[in-house]
Amino acid sequence: MKSFLFEHMLKVQIDSFGYRDQTILKDVSCEVAPGEHVALMGESGSGKSTLLKIIYGLLHVEKGSIFWGDVEALGPNFNLVPGESYMKYLAQDFDLMPFITVEENIGQFLSVFERETHEDRINDLLELIEMKPYSTTKVKYLSGGQQQRVALARVLAQEPEILLLDEPFGHIDNFKRNSLRRNLFLYLKKKGVTVLTASHDPSDVLPFAERTLILENGKIIADQNTQDLYKNPINYYTASLFGQVNRVPMKLLKSYSEIERTVLVYPYEFKFSDSSGLKVEVINSFFKGSHYLNEGKAEDGTIIFFNTEKKQGKETTIFLNVSLETINRRLQIGQKTNT
Repeated sequence: MKSFLFEHMLKVQIDSFGYRDQTILKDVSCEVAPGEHVALMGESGSGKSTLLKIIYGLLHVEKGSIFWGDVEALGPNFNLVPGESYMKYLAQDFDLMPFITVEENIGQFLSVFERETHEDRINDLLELIEMKPYSTTKVKYLSGGQQQRVALARVLAQEPEILLLDEPFGHIDNFKRNSLRRNLFLYLKKKGVTVLTASHDPSDVLPFAERTLILENGKIIADQNTQDLYKNPINYYTASLFGQVNRVPMKLLKSYSEIERTVLVYPYEFKFSDSSGLKVEVINSFFKGSHYLNEGKAEDGTIIFFNTEKKQGKETTIFLNVSLETINRRLQIGQKTNT
């Protein structure tokens, strides 16, 4: 597969889109640079899948446009077969041919003018998705996770310039998912493919996406560098998409505070003290592998989640502190976003 060094920018502008009286997307505008990996995150119904379908051309949008460089991507009102030749979309339903083999499903989209390289390309893709032992197995005999991997190889066989992924690892077992997402996203980065990934899983996003768009009720409420957005979430909704987070009243963190605000604190950001700080009583302690996630109750009844190296006994009293740097940074962000 040749390396892609495209000069095109993906430009998305959707003033509004909906079904009947229900608005699904509103004022959605973004640009994606060549070879950039952008994640779409948001709760179910926030518009992630709809946005991917519009970009690919499965849905017609009256008020808006999609451009790849100077070329406009047109929807189903203009294309009998949805989609543009330079773009591929991996949906949550896999659209495979069940009665032919894995290698035949992948090979049917390879160029007829490069037959001498077909076998090598198929083998490379089978290795990428870790399915070489199943190359001659008919798709109908595969599990859902295996079918998802074949569907992925099939879209890669078509050498897209833009790849749209909708929950690409949702059906795949954890022990396969970790290696597959590493292999896939590193492969796509090496090839210079522009990627948009819609996902609920922070593990799909944090290590691999340069940028993340947060959708809420059909609007983009954040468009930032992924690491910056994680470290400095604009609101509770955004932080919660990345995992467990606390919303702690300032008066619990600093008893002298006159600020009637809450501060977002991830469980790992709490530090421990022998006798001063936010006093909590442990309710539960959950083993998470590398640490324990503890649920505690503050004196005012606020539930607090925090990490420890060791299991904490029920009704144990612990004092928690958060650095002033973290508190000030989160308060400043809250002021900017009015949250």
